[in-house]
Amino acid sequence: MVVGFVPPLDPLAVRQISPRYLSQDERIEIADLRRAGLSMRAIADKLGRAPSTISRELCRNAAPAGRASQPFDAHRRATARRARHHRRRVDTNGHLGVLVAELLGRRWSPQQISRHLRVLFPDDRSMRLYHKSIYHAVYQPNSRFLRPTRLAPHLRSPLRTGREHRRAHQCQRRRRKRFQQPMLTIHDRPFPPIDRSQAGHWEGDLIIGDNHLSAIGTLVERQTRTLRLVHLPRADSDSSRAALVVRMQDLPPALLWSITWDQGTEMARHLATADKLRTRLLLRLPITVATRQQREHQRAAADYFPKGVTLTNHSPGHLMEVEYELNNRPRMVLQDRCPADLFAALLASSSQSVLRR
Repeated sequence: MVVGFVPPLDPLAVRQISPRYLSQDERIEIADLRRAGLSMRAIADKLGRAPSTISRELCRNAAPAGRASQPFDAHRRATARRARHHRRRVDTNGHLGVLVAELLGRRWSPQQISRHLRVLFPDDRSMRLYHKSIYHAVYQPNSRFLRPTRLAPHLRSPLRTGREHRRAHQCQRRRRKRFQQPMLTIHDRPFPPIDRSQAGHWEGDLIIGDNHLSAIGTLVERQTRTLRLVHLPRADSDSSRAALVVRMQDLPPALLWSITWDQGTEMARHLATADKLRTRLLLRLPITVATRQQREHQRAAADYFPKGVTLTNHSPGHLMEVEYELNNRPRMVLQDRCPADLFAALLASSSQSVLRR
């Protein structure tokens, strides 16, 4: 018995293809039926294929003389012929390649280059490129477009993302939940993102210190834009739960309807935090970003805590002083009123509706 070796299949061979092509299972069945002595027309009737399809298959992918049909090797050869190897227009058209390289060197985006070519050569279709073709040309191995530019010598890729290869797309439906415990997401809020008519809904986030070893929590009340800073000795779930409970437990239930936070590891004990505060702790989805006002407040707070330094040196008293200064600034979005004054009015109001308009 002669034992042969069949190398592993190319990724193109295991990709799902159109049913008009013969599959590997059909090639195995053709080999078995042919070995049993059936004619091409009989095999075609059993497979529901045209006799010419079976004839071409046996002619193109037949085994060497004197050897039985080898369906796996036949499938490999058919797959290799199905692959198309063609040169890109940016490689065959010298003038176009030079122009694209020049614009990439000036750090134009592929979309800008594609639009510019349409304006520059309105009647010459050979001088046009779809922006995805430019991306493919940059991402191909040993691309001539991957070279530093004069004004940005520290970057090898001409793309603003800095990528040198294509990033695989992730299917959101296959994404696993960050936490196994039952969790509420931002879609469980009973109001749309632009609705700020009800007080007591807070947006939370972290200001991360050097090497992700320290952090400061930020909480912004959606209606009054009141900011609360949370001192975190460590950026872990136990410290976050304890600090949030201490910082937010002084609020009445009417001003603590919900807290929205990212699905970071600091929220691993979100159920215990929500139970202790007797509120709803909602977690943003990975594709959801914080609101614009939340990011503005975080940037304003980050002015007091520069990047690249540890945040453990800032005491709770220092955070309270920063919080007081930020909350007593007049805000244009609040008609030049201060968040602290509006929040104080909410605390003194029984109906919690002083800001409803």
